[in-house]
Amino acid sequence: MALSAHLEELNNKHTQLDVKIHKELQHPAPDTVRITKLKKQKLLLKEKIIHYRSN
Repeated sequence: MALSAHLEELNNKHTQLDVKIHKELQHPAPDTVRITKLKKQKLLLKEKIIHYRSN
């Protein structure tokens, strides 16, 4: 049960990062550095999710 809760939390964080990226892209002058950082965080979370699902 703890693993599924952890996966759900990681998925929620992944979704939140996606929302932040889309909001930033909606600005007239998006902060590309911030977008890059958010995308890297999102990718790391996705890798963690894949790792936990494969175990």
